[in-house]
Amino acid sequence: MSERELDYELVKRVQAGEKAAFDLLVRKYQSRIISLVSRMVKDQMEVEDVAQEAFIKAYRGLANFRGDSAFYTWLYRIAINTAKNYLVSRHRKASMMGVDAQDAEQYDGADLLQDHDTPEDLLVSEEVRGSVHNSIETLPVELKTAITLREFEGLSYEEIAEVMECPIGTVRSRIFRAREAIENNLKALAGE
Repeated sequence: MSERELDYELVKRVQAGEKAAFDLLVRKYQSRIISLVSRMVKDQMEVEDVAQEAFIKAYRGLANFRGDSAFYTWLYRIAINTAKNYLVSRHRKASMMGVDAQDAEQYDGADLLQDHDTPEDLLVSEEVRGSVHNSIETLPVELKTAITLREFEGLSYEEIAEVMECPIGTVRSRIFRAREAIENNLKALAGE
């Protein structure tokens, strides 16, 4: 039995009222969903809450799951949308209130406010890793999601298209533009 078939059997058991079968799905995909969410939500205190919210939404929507896609693809789509919603709501809250200097370290990018640029503290590989990370963080959500699913989660273009609910050509374009932006930032770093 394939992974997809096994997942679908568990889904059918949940749909039939066996709640313990959903626990098995949560245990199976929990670390992958947390990893995915943590690439979008930088506040580690919030990552588990967002991931838990994604599983709650999945559980509530499981009655509508028909098996047209793999369960994990469906779950990834829910997790991405939940993380996007969290980021949008957080952005609204942050823009509605002023940023106090004492609170600055609580925001994404706070590490950029600290002085890390002494040669003794940085290795070239850390600079490159940081540049790639920062490049990804500054990408629009659609590009960030596409490159994260491809490079960190290892999904195929077809799976990404399904998760992001867009054509494969759009996925290819988003990944190309994301890679181009990262490359441009690395070139700028190499020029320094």
